[in-house]
Amino acid sequence: MSTDSAASDSDLQDRVVNFLRRNFPQIQMHGGNAAIQRLDAETGEVEIQLGGACSGCGISPMTIQAIKSRMVKEIPEINEVHANTGQGAEPDMGETEGMSPSFPGEGGDDSDEGPQAPF
Repeated sequence: MSTDSAASDSDLQDRVVNFLRRNFPQIQMHGGNAAIQRLDAETGEVEIQLGGACSGCGISPMTIQAIKSRMVKEIPEINEVHANTGQGAEPDMGETEGMSPSFPGEGGDDSDEGPQAPF
């Protein structure tokens, strides 16, 4: 049973990563990145850390709101999304100092063309 649970957790994590890539490509296009800090499949909670150019970006609060509202609609197992940039956008996420957020398997060699609407 625990093998099924691990496979299920991995599938859910893959779907969250794919959701971020598909819905928010401008995060990476503009020098930002996103990482799953915590995913609890039992409670349906996920914590997302936005970093890079997202830290200090004026539209990151809109990006965070869009992630929160869309993810719970698109991924039925997700009930609650916590997201922040580490700049006080959402202090309830907890300490993430020293972590290096990124999309798994992708490098960050993109140019910054300026902010665009996050949705």
